[in-house]
Amino acid sequence: MKPEPDIERAASEAAAGGPITVDGFDEWRAAARELIVRRRSPESVQWLSRGSGADLFGAAPLAPSAAADPAGAEATAPGPPPTAPRLPRKLMDMLHSAACHRAHDRWAFLYKIVWRWQQGEQEVLTMADEDGARLQNMVKAVRREEHDMHAYLRFRERPEDAGAPRFVAWFEPAHDVLPQVAQHFADRMGRTSWMIATPEATVLWDGARLHATGPLLRGAADIEDAGEALWLTYYRSIFNPARLNPDIMHGHVRARFWKNMPEAALVPEMVSRAAAGARRTGQADAVGRRGGATIPIAPEKAQPARQQPHTLDECRRCELWEHATQAVPGEGAKRARVMLVGEQPGDQEDLAGHPFVGPAGALLDRAMAQAGVDRNDVYVTNAVKHFKWEPRGKRRLHKTPAQKEVLACHYWLEGELEKVAPKVVVALGSTALKSVMEDGRATLKDFMDAPVRHKDYWVVTTYHPAYVLRVPGEAEKARAFAALAEALRTAYRLADS
Repeated sequence: MKPEPDIERAASEAAAGGPITVDGFDEWRAAARELIVRRRSPESVQWLSRGSGADLFGAAPLAPSAAADPAGAEATAPGPPPTAPRLPRKLMDMLHSAACHRAHDRWAFLYKIVWRWQQGEQEVLTMADEDGARLQNMVKAVRREEHDMHAYLRFRERPEDAGAPRFVAWFEPAHDVLPQVAQHFADRMGRTSWMIATPEATVLWDGARLHATGPLLRGAADIEDAGEALWLTYYRSIFNPARLNPDIMHGHVRARFWKNMPEAALVPEMVSRAAAGARRTGQADAVGRRGGATIPIAPEKAQPARQQPHTLDECRRCELWEHATQAVPGEGAKRARVMLVGEQPGDQEDLAGHPFVGPAGALLDRAMAQAGVDRNDVYVTNAVKHFKWEPRGKRRLHKTPAQKEVLACHYWLEGELEKVAPKVVVALGSTALKSVMEDGRATLKDFMDAPVRHKDYWVVTTYHPAYVLRVPGEAEKARAFAALAEALRTAYRLADS
């Protein structure tokens, strides 16, 4: 942080015609305004930095006559009567940023920019102009330094009984950006006290105001911080040796920042371990968990021959087992003439482990009773054996299985068809029909009109009992229920014939 600006002194020095001592933008602006009014050309002005005695213009020393008689040797340019300078906001913002650049001749250069603008040379703001290009590069360098300080400054927390400030940090900026950065952290850290120390100045935030002091030693920010250990543990955990690229790491973070970042001490060890084999191990662990594109193809065609699971509880042919309570196998007569195939277990079936025991199962029992069918004489199962659902508040709502899940579970349905050997299979709904017919394009409207012969059995297609429950309108509900009961009668007539 700079000392309080001495604006009146800078302006009086500019009016007197001697060397002008400035140490901040406000002092320079007051002096530059006075010089423009008096039409002093840049070559006739000597700029000094407070406390150094150095000539910041350097290449253009003060003329001997002006040095001998500064009050009477003003080098004024010819032209109309002097007027107070009027600069656009864009130029003022650029001058304010460039004033933070640690160029040895920054004050003289900035005055040269203002002088040229006042002479009508508006090209001084463009990259095509030599001075304009330098001005814009200075602004970019300062703004980059502000960004780097935001990103790479590391606060350390002092013990609670140590008093204010609670957090301290050390940084070595390349330009004078501490005031802007201090305001950035003051706006974001609320009433929490902190201190930022640099080789040139120190700023303290007490929770309400910023206070500027002189420079401190590097060790002022070297304190024990319990939170830093947690941060280093987290940094180790997110390090991926399989994606290590040291050149990019050094390109993103310049070398001068690493020495003040606590995680920098971990990097050499992690890079060495990656080169010694951790990179290969990291790749092997990660490759199997990649999502990638999903291709809807039968598992036996997409994978090499391997031992198949012997029981449903061992089934991992798709991901539905991860979120289901248990697999729900089929139940009924071991040599039933009629097999009923539904879509998948519902919420109550998933909890009980038995098919068609919920509201849809109760409606199916009513339809079977109306059709004169005894449930003990049939075999009841589902095309998919695990409950697929999505959360809705505290409830688990049914979600239609994807075709790849139907194909994965067809392995179990084939086993049931082979073991039970029914004469008639009743497909309850579209999902069951696609699985029974082994055709992902099969639709209810194409198969509900009449039974069809498939392999060694007849297939009768009708509505799923859950559809009958949720279809709107009493008339439509009665029609769907009647169609379900009639399909069951048809199945038994075919089984008897």
